[in-house]
Formats: sequence, C-alpha cells, structure tokens
Amino acid sequence: MSEDTDFAAFVARATAREAVESAGKSGARLERLRIDGEPYVLKYLDLAQDWTMRAAGSIGGATAELWHRGLLGRLPSCINQPIVGVARNRVTQVLMRDVGPWLVPVSDEAIGLDQHLRFLAHMAALHAAFWGAGPEVEIVPGMHRYLELSPWTAQAEAARGHPPLVPRLVGEGWSLLESVAPAAAAVVTPLAWNPAPLVEALESTPQTFVHGNWKFDNLGSDPRGRTILLDWELPGRGPALSDLAWYLAINCRRLPQSKEDAIDAYRAALEAQGVDTGFWWKRQLRLSLLGALVQFGWEKAFGGYDDELAWWEQRALDGAALLG
Repeated sequence: MSEDTDFAAFVARATAREAVESAGKSGARLERLRIDGEPYVLKYLDLAQDWTMRAAGSIGGATAELWHRGLLGRLPSCINQPIVGVARNRVTQVLMRDVGPWLVPVSDEAIGLDQHLRFLAHMAALHAAFWGAGPEVEIVPGMHRYLELSPWTAQAEAARGHPPLVPRLVGEGWSLLESVAPAAAAVVTPLAWNPAPLVEALESTPQTFVHGNWKFDNLGSDPRGRTILLDWELPGRGPALSDLAWYLAINCRRLPQSKEDAIDAYRAALEAQGVDTGFWWKRQLRLSLLGALVQFGWEKAFGGYDDELAWWEQRALDGAALLG
C-alpha cells in the first residue's frame, strides 16, 4: 500500500473502530480497527499534539519519511515492524497490524534472559544490515536525538503552556541532578544543553541505521521468534552503540543480566553478523554510554544516588575524557 488514496480506501473498509487508551506518553492518538476480519491499529501523528515530533524536529513524522523512502522494507527478516501503510496529510496516519498480544508486558519484573538476548541479537542484525550507511538513512539528525530529552525541550514545551508529563519531568530532573550527582551533572548537563562535542566525536566512529528507542514498551516477540519493533520516532544515521546504550539505560530495572554482560552479548552478536569490532569499539562504547546519561541524566536523578546512577556516572566520566 503506497498511495494515500489506496490507504484511505483500505481504512474505509473497517467494520469496527474504537479508541485505544495508549500507555505511551507522546500524545499520539490510537484507534483499533478490524478490516477484512483482521485487527489493526491506526496511529495519528499530529505535530500539535505529539511533543516527541516537535522535539525531533520532524514535521510530518519520522515514520512517514521512513515509509516513503522504503527503508522499512529493507529491515532484516528477524525484525517484525507491523506498519502496512502511511498517509501524509495535515495529520499523518500510520496503519499497523495489531501486535499487542506479543508485546513485552508492562511490569516491574525482569524479562526472560532468552528474550533479552534475542533482542540484542536482532538489534545487532539491524545494525549490520545497514553498516556504513550514508545520507539515505538520515532521518532524524543525531543532534536531535540527544536534544529530545534536554532542558531545551522542557523549556520549549513549558513555553507552550500546559506541558506534557514527560517534558515537565525532564525539566525537574535536570534541575535535580546537580544536587544528587554533582560530578555527573558537571559532565552531562552542559552536553544536554549543547551535545555538539559528543555528536562530533561519535561521527569519527562507524555509523549505521539506528532505531533510537529500544525500550521494552516498543518491543515484543512474535510467534516466529522475530522482534517486534514499534515507534520509529527517532530513526536515522548514527552509531550502533547509541541504540545499545539507550536500551541499557531505559530498561535498566528489568534487565535479566548485568550491563557488562549485555554489552558483551551484543558485541558477540554483531561480530557474528560479520562486523569487525576491533578498531572502533572501545571509543564508540565510551562515547555512547556518556551519551545515554546525556539523554537520561534527568531520569536517573529521581532515583537518588544509587548503584544505577553511580554506574552511569563513572561511564560518563570515562566518556568525557575522549572529548578533550
């Protein structure tokens, strides 16, 4: 399905439609549809309602750009992305197969080790498939990925009046970090305001196509063992290990193994895909772990100075040493 007219005709065949109360925090509206007896979800991407689109600088939505460039059709077979059609109008509409039953359940419990390792292996397969990619995969710039959860976003959304929950928490968390972890704040807060030194340093390492948001809310495993990957809000050209670092940071409370073991598992999976990790790995890893705290320092501050924040603080200090 490629043309907007085909999209509209297909959606018009729906025999049932109901609003879905989304667990997401972006502001996007969802509907559940049944078309030709099959379940679908229709997502509405509205710049006026979705703060993540505004933060990413994506006027029509990164998902629509991916679809119309054909990049989603180039994903490796281990990735199940359920989008079947996109229509770009004032409000972008994204039609997806309903994969809800197979998503990672919302919980405080760790996921199973097998599923976790499969996620890492499939992440590596995605990165390997686009290794060395160039402008054809540039959707959301790397600078924007590091600014999405920055004090700038908190300020911009506050200026609009009635800021959404996440940008409001982002502002509160960045203010809190300095008192909770002053050493970490001294390194990452300036980069949260201006990530250019980090982005430039990462550009000196190999690049690929990254998803940008490997959180468990966006992931699942279908009956064929493929990894379901939702919410393509921050995709583009970037360092592979930025996806890994995001995964470790945002899913930290539910990981079934240590971060060090997860890093080793991903590296082994990437090498199994034929990617040589010898010459660039250490530099990109240190910078990407720093980058994860640039993105999530605000969130880690709410937990106080615990083992989690202490781990990330040390990695941030290690990574900052590479910025000169």
